[in-house]
Amino acid sequence: MSTSAFDHFSPAYPGRAPWGTSNRLRAWQAAALEQYRDQAPRDFLAVATPGAGKTAFALRVAAELLSARVIQRITVVCPTEHLKTQWAEAAAKVGIQLDPGLGGSSRRGRSRQFHGTAVTYAGVAARVFHYRARTENFKTLVIFDEIHHAGDALSWGDAIAEAFEPATRRLALTGTPFRSDDTPIPFIRYERHNDGSLHSAPDFTYGYAQALRDQVVRPVLFMAYGGQMHWRTKMGDEVEADLAAPLTKDLSASAWRTALDPKGEWMSAVLGAADARLTQVRTHMPDAGGLVIASDQQLARAYAKILHHITGEPATLVLSDDVGSNERITEFSESQSRWMVAVRMVSEGVDVPRLAVGVYATSVSTPLFFAQAVGRFVRTRRRGETATVFLPTVPIILAHATLLERERDHVIGKPKNDEGDLWAPEEALIAQANAAEGASDDLLGSFEALGSHANFDHVLYDSQAYGLPAEATSQDEADYLGLPGLLEPDQVSALLKERQRKQLRRHDRADRRERVPEAQRLHMALESSRKQLNSLVSQYARSSGVPHSHVHAALRRACGGPELARCTTEQVDERTAMLRCWFMHPEARP
Repeated sequence: MSTSAFDHFSPAYPGRAPWGTSNRLRAWQAAALEQYRDQAPRDFLAVATPGAGKTAFALRVAAELLSARVIQRITVVCPTEHLKTQWAEAAAKVGIQLDPGLGGSSRRGRSRQFHGTAVTYAGVAARVFHYRARTENFKTLVIFDEIHHAGDALSWGDAIAEAFEPATRRLALTGTPFRSDDTPIPFIRYERHNDGSLHSAPDFTYGYAQALRDQVVRPVLFMAYGGQMHWRTKMGDEVEADLAAPLTKDLSASAWRTALDPKGEWMSAVLGAADARLTQVRTHMPDAGGLVIASDQQLARAYAKILHHITGEPATLVLSDDVGSNERITEFSESQSRWMVAVRMVSEGVDVPRLAVGVYATSVSTPLFFAQAVGRFVRTRRRGETATVFLPTVPIILAHATLLERERDHVIGKPKNDEGDLWAPEEALIAQANAAEGASDDLLGSFEALGSHANFDHVLYDSQAYGLPAEATSQDEADYLGLPGLLEPDQVSALLKERQRKQLRRHDRADRRERVPEAQRLHMALESSRKQLNSLVSQYARSSGVPHSHVHAALRRACGGPELARCTTEQVDERTAMLRCWFMHPEARP
């Protein structure tokens, strides 16, 4: 088979190729293809960040193997029904015809015109011997899309191991970090590390950091929102907590759940801010769309109603068990509509290249799911596009966002004490309390969200935090929401620094205008000053990666005076001014 059709095939189909990459393979695809040709391996694992063009690479391999008659048939195994159709459409662009098995054709036989088939992992598990027979009867290339799904269920892994053991070639693809568990994934090579654990060993890796440097993917700005949450436990106790504060896991989960309640102020404020950001992005990307990822169908419907009220335009609602969900995704992808709301169906693999703004409105906290979700927004179509994802200021989610560029392997036999990178040092005692006792067990079960208040917290970009806490709909928030939608990565950093300096100057002027009246009670003045200082310390700790206690200690060394609880109003204000100076002039930091 000729590969000339690839001359007009986007390296990241579907969607237009980025600036300077049309009509040729991207550098990583060419390097991976050359390695594949040289090694001619039976099994090959390619790990490439979402949006990098795994589909184009795999189809190029398939076309060359068909042309050389190394193989006679192709079987693509993917996670969802929608992806079967997407693979068939992508393959047709280069003259490879895959049968996605629509309308039950997989059971009635296939036309001999097809070069192969596309099937889900669940579909293989349901008809193991059928696919083994097909693999034995023809020299077959099996492409495993998002191979980590073979570890989702023991039956899926066993099924593909049995069905495709006779395959001539097997090409495994993934774009998200593997989970850590004790279930080996078939056809993946593992290497033992010094700690005794086994790590998956990819044959070729192309991470998000590399793709960002190559301008193959969009840079992502994470807009973090915190605020006060108020809920009632099953025991009838009312609890109030700051979403961004270090909390036990149970309390953090309850505060997070309260934030996601559609009847509260937090969710409406965040959706409103996200829509304002989408409006700004659409000045440079007229067809830009937004996606809200919800925890369940009930919440998804409620969020769609809120967006309809905000925008005056119905949001596209995608629920995985609804008839016509695949068609709605396709219609949204090809339309100019502003918003789509989904539960999990579009969290992985589904390509809607015009998605540029997202809201992570789900309580799923695994790094795998988070990476899948963010992957929906990073596919670039032209130079300078940026993506914006709105997050709750929950420590574990911020950790995932900070570590987005870190590559992870599938780990078997991970040491029990390797909880590693999800908790900051100052939260060690909280983690210990969680392990020692279920101090908040009474929060599980019956639960009632009573109210929530949203605050803009900061912007996280390239693992650095910018901005200070501000009220929703304030000018401070508007400055960050109004960042241009077309920016080079270095321009993003420069503009965020400028916005932060502007915010600090505005706050300094406000402080001078609004000196605390002498008649105000001392305890009220002290409480206000301490709250402002602690908010700045929290932000500084996040941006510098040091514990809160270390920041307070550095301020005390720089300004003198006793511990914070014994400071006067003037001493607290002096430390606040010093900390703002550190924000404005990083070179002055201790």
